[in-house]
Amino acid sequence: MAAAGVEILIPSSEMAVVGITEVLPRLARIRNAARLLKRILHASPPDLLILLDYPEFNIHLAGHAHRLGIPILYYISPQVWAWRRGRIAKIARRVDHMAVILPFEERLYSETGLAVTYVGHPLMDGLGEAVGGRSEARQVLGLTNERPVLGLLPGSRDEEVENLLPAMLRAAEILQGCYPGLCCVVPVASTLSTGRVDALVGESGVRVFCRRDDMHRILPACDCAIVASGTATLETAIHEVPLIIAYKVSPLSYRIGRTVIRVPFIGLVNLVAGREVAPEIIQAEATPSRLAFEIARILEDREHRRTMLRGLKEVRERLGKEGASRRTAEIVLRMLPG
Repeated sequence: MAAAGVEILIPSSEMAVVGITEVLPRLARIRNAARLLKRILHASPPDLLILLDYPEFNIHLAGHAHRLGIPILYYISPQVWAWRRGRIAKIARRVDHMAVILPFEERLYSETGLAVTYVGHPLMDGLGEAVGGRSEARQVLGLTNERPVLGLLPGSRDEEVENLLPAMLRAAEILQGCYPGLCCVVPVASTLSTGRVDALVGESGVRVFCRRDDMHRILPACDCAIVASGTATLETAIHEVPLIIAYKVSPLSYRIGRTVIRVPFIGLVNLVAGREVAPEIIQAEATPSRLAFEIARILEDREHRRTMLRGLKEVRERLGKEGASRRTAEIVLRMLPG
């Protein structure tokens, strides 16, 4: 959005957290952001308020905007299907239109009478920019002869990197003993500072290339990947790169989450598929040895790899065709006055 000319009042990286207890250090900053945006809605009401995900913040802001009579489009639904489903009714009371990106979300909102459109997943829009195949992707990255290439995707938030990247790198060191030509690629999200990532990588004993680059140009080069639970699992699935999903938060956040989450999987790949396509290595199980074992299984067990690739292809097909951004823009134009 910044590249498109949008004025950024509060960078999302200042408020992005993963987990429940992890929000506490940033609570004051989040409250200040909410107060600022409420003042703006009062002083200069927009013709349309577009909210993206971030449920606790945006549902609260939607209530304020609704009372002011500001039309609201909610693009990218919060994961209400995973926990606290009561928020669906609250969203329906406050929002004018939902634009959802996962196929099973449309029914959840349509049952409330709220206007809802399944627009497809915006990740599909970037595929035209991706390089052609594995060999071409490796040439772009300067990795023409390496084998295997392991993608390490530790997430887009600082807490995720601290929780997961050290274990991922240690797993790569273990694998290097079996695969001397192993090379790792770490796509660094724009929300992260490269300094901490570089420091962790520098402490490892494995060859790692850090690239602050388009994910679509990195993933095709990989034979397999260890991916933090989140949208990146879908990006990996779109490129049909076999993966394992890792997830780790504070012990208290995990215990609280276990009591409220009502879905059988945490990985979006598995939720879209409706079954386990990629192994989920969660919390205390996310040890370097376990991660290394699951990656070795992908590399060595051909039938396991073929089964996973079939599942990833199915996930890609379920995410729909490209054009999610265009379809959402069309909804925006219909909601704007005049």
